[in-house]
Amino acid sequence: MFPLKTHYISFPGLGIDEIKINSNAIEIGSFRIAWYGLIILTGIICAILYVWFRFKENQMKSDDLIDLAFFTVLSGVIGARLYYILFSLDSYIVTSKDGFFANLWASLGRMVAVWNGGLAIYGGIIAGGVAAVIVARKKKMNILKILDFLAPAVMLAQAIGRWGNFCNAEAHGTETDIFLRMGIRADGGVITRYYHPTFLYESLWNLIGFLAIWLIFVKLTKTKWLHKFNGQIFYIYIAWYGLGRFWIEGLRTDSLYLIPGVIRVSQLVALLSFIAGIALLTYSLIMLKRGKENILVKRVDAPQEKTTEEANKNGTNN
Repeated sequence: MFPLKTHYISFPGLGIDEIKINSNAIEIGSFRIAWYGLIILTGIICAILYVWFRFKENQMKSDDLIDLAFFTVLSGVIGARLYYILFSLDSYIVTSKDGFFANLWASLGRMVAVWNGGLAIYGGIIAGGVAAVIVARKKKMNILKILDFLAPAVMLAQAIGRWGNFCNAEAHGTETDIFLRMGIRADGGVITRYYHPTFLYESLWNLIGFLAIWLIFVKLTKTKWLHKFNGQIFYIYIAWYGLGRFWIEGLRTDSLYLIPGVIRVSQLVALLSFIAGIALLTYSLIMLKRGKENILVKRVDAPQEKTTEEANKNGTNN
């Protein structure tokens, strides 16, 4: 649940000997900054920079990006934390103190200590996605287009953020002897066990997805035409991440359970995400072929709806 402060990690199959890691990047007296928090912050900054690049490329307002980034990131972090706490509540409830308020304060302290780990990405995606839709609607932006901007950004943030789990020696899988095996030894310990480095699997899965989407649909002129409709990249992300997370979650030893020992929450959500992503892609392609557009599918080159201000300026608001 709560990470080791100092530990040693090795990848003998890759020829990497033990690396000593302290969970805290900075320690000055009682003040400390954890690597987990710094790495998560780095992922968020890189995601915002990617969306900024897409906004600039599409001549969109920087003020809109600021609002979008603020509310999406804030909601995403809160959602990720609440999601995790909800399915592991017993680990955060303190009953050892004297008095109700002392226990309450200690419990709240554990809940806000996000630097100790404990962010569930699906909670972040759901909360952040809802916030993004609300902001986009408020700002009269194309919602599906914004989601297409955000999907690769989230993948990039996830690819980076998973290394926070590495620094906390957490989110690993079951024991294994494959060449990618990861050894974890506590400070002063003498026994090293080898596990699936599921943090690495997910980081690489998201990095591959990000690079593929960025190159095919954004960067390479010869393949940009494959981006047929707004929402396409977002739907691909849902399916891609769902597929990878379903497999990876099955290897983990710290899964959150809907039914203890039976149904893993993230594995169930991943399966539903994969099915939903494929269904939305299939539906959208069928509608596109029939020349029909709706709230779920709009051609990339479809004209944008005019804002009230633009309509009044052009005299088209009757």
